[in-house]
Amino acid sequence: MHAVTSRPAGENEPSRAAERMARAWAVAIAGTSYVSMNGLEVQDFLTGLASRLIRAAATEPFEPQLIREVGATLVAAHFTHPATLEHTITALAEHAVATAPAGRAASIPARKLAQIQGALAAGYAAALRDRILDEQEEIRTAALWSRARAEEARWASEARFRAVFTQAAIGMAIAGVGGGITEVNDALCEMLGFTAAELCQRRFDDLVHPDDPAGLWDTYRDLVTGGRDHFRVEKPYRHKDGRLVWTDLVVSLIRDQSGRPRFTVAMVEDITDRYLLQLRLRHQALHDPLTQLPNRTLFFERLTEVLDESDPDRDDDRVGICYLDVDEFKAINDTLGHDIGDQLLLAVAQRLHRAVAGRGHLVARMGGDEFVILVERSTGTEHVVAVAESALAAVRDPIMVSGHELSVSASVGVVERMAGTTTPAELMKAADTTLYWAKSDGRDRMALFDSERHALDVTRYELAAAMPAALEREEFFVEYQPLVRLSDNTVTGVEALVRWRHPRLGVLGPSQFIGLAEETGLIVGLGRWVLREACRQGAAWRTAHPDGDCLISVNLAVRQIRDRSIVDDVATILSETGLPPSCLQLELTESAIMGTAGPLATLQALAALGTRVAIDDFGTGYSNFAYLRNLPVHALKLAGSFVAGLRPPAHPDPVDEQIIATVISLAHTLRLTVTAEGVETAEQACRLHALGCDTGQGWYYAEPRPPGAAIPRPRTPRNG
Repeated sequence: MHAVTSRPAGENEPSRAAERMARAWAVAIAGTSYVSMNGLEVQDFLTGLASRLIRAAATEPFEPQLIREVGATLVAAHFTHPATLEHTITALAEHAVATAPAGRAASIPARKLAQIQGALAAGYAAALRDRILDEQEEIRTAALWSRARAEEARWASEARFRAVFTQAAIGMAIAGVGGGITEVNDALCEMLGFTAAELCQRRFDDLVHPDDPAGLWDTYRDLVTGGRDHFRVEKPYRHKDGRLVWTDLVVSLIRDQSGRPRFTVAMVEDITDRYLLQLRLRHQALHDPLTQLPNRTLFFERLTEVLDESDPDRDDDRVGICYLDVDEFKAINDTLGHDIGDQLLLAVAQRLHRAVAGRGHLVARMGGDEFVILVERSTGTEHVVAVAESALAAVRDPIMVSGHELSVSASVGVVERMAGTTTPAELMKAADTTLYWAKSDGRDRMALFDSERHALDVTRYELAAAMPAALEREEFFVEYQPLVRLSDNTVTGVEALVRWRHPRLGVLGPSQFIGLAEETGLIVGLGRWVLREACRQGAAWRTAHPDGDCLISVNLAVRQIRDRSIVDDVATILSETGLPPSCLQLELTESAIMGTAGPLATLQALAALGTRVAIDDFGTGYSNFAYLRNLPVHALKLAGSFVAGLRPPAHPDPVDEQIIATVISLAHTLRLTVTAEGVETAEQACRLHALGCDTGQGWYYAEPRPPGAAIPRPRTPRNG
């Protein structure tokens, strides 16, 4: 609507009286009604109305309709606040309108003024009433239109919902918050095999299934009480014919206008095919394709669950592991082929499953020929040992595979401990270590976990890992033990013995780390260092004592003698240190040189350099003199176990004495010298001399010492 801002049509220029009246009138009604005019526009508008009032007041007879039109004009211009009319009437009373012809002011009689005020008020009220009626009519019309549109929208919404509900491809059901099903669609009836009437006789929570997710119905109760608006879950339903229908269920809460729960809508999608496919894929992912046993992934999942569910404060909450490996399986694969090997593994898996899994234990294939048995509720070590023995017995019986009768066995490591105080990694590490012990002890064996033995293994591993750095840091050093000629008690040489000055464990003897060095291959580098150090020290002694010939005897390990560079290494070290080859004796064990052509060629090359070769610990290996005569060997060193028999409490062991005498006689026949190791008493020294032994070595003469210490003069043995 637009405010009236111009004078009425036919209006003459305003008189001064009209202008004065308009100014007073504008001041009186200022701020009483909101109109889209500024102050000057309001005053100009009121000036026109004031002129009409002045003319109407001067007109005889009095025509109230003219005054009423002024009131209506005020309403039309949106001066509609009650205060506007009040202040207008007051202003008319305070400023009488001049009616004299010459424009002179004259007072309006009270009766005439009352008529003007009444007519103005009547016109104002009538216009205001009409305006209100018009607005009410517009509001009523708009309300009716809105109601019609809302009803149309509601009808359309219900029609759409009904179409969706009845024609939906997924099952749908409506239920009250009390759980009673009130309506279902055809898709749900077809999905579950029931009629709509049969389903509507049920309650929503009548459709509980044992395989429902934990907490599902607590969630449903939370929904119908208004605690949540919807939830989604996968759950099974039982079809009318008894089969399972797996579904993706979405349940939503519908509230009334006040927000209170009114009813629920369930949307049910049949995902049976997808669910079964997922089960098949999961089975394939968690089971070994050859044996169909659980694989390592499923095994570790179950082991983790068992440990997580255990109570660390209960001593009787225990778990056991049997880690099993088929003995010599590689030989079967290599000789009969992988197909036979696979059939054998399948047969072993079936036997283990029948023998063990039926008792509630999980049997899994870890890979290759390794299987593991999880004893979830162990009653003690004896329980787990009994399971392991059953497994070994099941594998031990001959197996027919493609016409081959295979006699197989297995080794098994057993670990049993409190479930709440361990982890899967710790258990499997212990089981793997124990299986290694069982296989090291021979075929068809069982080994129990031993914490002390494990601690020793850990120490050995730490030593093996620390050896390379120790060699670089020069933590190894060499001590020397004299070789004494028994006939005149003269020192003829020394044996170089390596030591390890460990920063934490102190000085370690060769028995504590040489085996590790051989296993890891570090023996080649360590042996090369010992050889160079011993030759360097021997050359230094020769320089200090040019008239003496001191033999330097150095041990060579199996890996060293089989290393292609050993001959070049010896030649290079002799050249670098200046030690004559005849002053170097290389000691090898029988197992290092017997039976293969490779070491024989190496020995011949070493002998060609001019070095001496001695067989160490003679008598503990092959002891084949017929083979020995073809070797470039210069000396035999009798094993200390034979020499120990010469120092019993009363008389020497005649058997050991006869063996030593025979070996010495045969060695001399082959023009070999004989050195006896482990001489610890004067009686041993005398007996060895009497038997014809050439040289002795042991603590009776001197313990190994650093090169800076003077080699002591050996004791004079008593006459035998």
